Amino acid sequence: MPQRDVSDAFPLTLGENPRFCPACGDSVEARTLEDDHRPRLVCPRGHVTWRNPRVVVGAIPVADGRIYLGRRAIEPARDRWTYPGGFLEIGESAQEGARRETEEETELLVEIGRLVGVYSRPHAGIVAIVFEASVVGGRPEPSAETSEVRAFGPDEIPWDELAFSTVESALRDWVAALPGRGPRHEPQLYVEGDPA
Repeated sequence: MPQRDVSDAFPLTLGENPRFCPACGDSVEARTLEDDHRPRLVCPRGHVTWRNPRVVVGAIPVADGRIYLGRRAIEPARDRWTYPGGFLEIGESAQEGARRETEEETELLVEIGRLVGVYSRPHAGIVAIVFEASVVGGRPEPSAETSEVRAFGPDEIPWDELAFSTVESALRDWVAALPGRGPRHEPQLYVEGDPA
């Protein structure tokens, strides 16, 4: 498969560039290091300020063949549907983070199961790790981040109302893995953007 050069399409960092080195406090500037392929933020002492994607973890809670999705009560993608998920925190495994996010956003108690997939949103600077999860307790209730939590059958998923491209890719892969379903979803490798 041909490789696309993404160095011009996506900025050095997402959000505001740091102005000072976290190691020494000197100012940083963008420059290309020897044998490197893109500019990095470097201070006069040579410390590199690495700006790497953040890890998002999520779970697709399943009970009786139906999945639970939450309608987002916050931006980005307010009022759109998603599986429970959020940023992985220091000191927790991806599975622990996915379970925590599910419980926080839906009040469902889950056991994390198989990996559904790993998905990238380069323009947003995230990598999402999504698991299937079995609902083992709790009641589906909204939280501070969700205005509604609802169960959907595989053929009822609101495809036109999903929050992010990673959500669509993961849900399509989950559906495709069901017995008697079609081939895996092939997500667009370089996504131009998500719904507003």
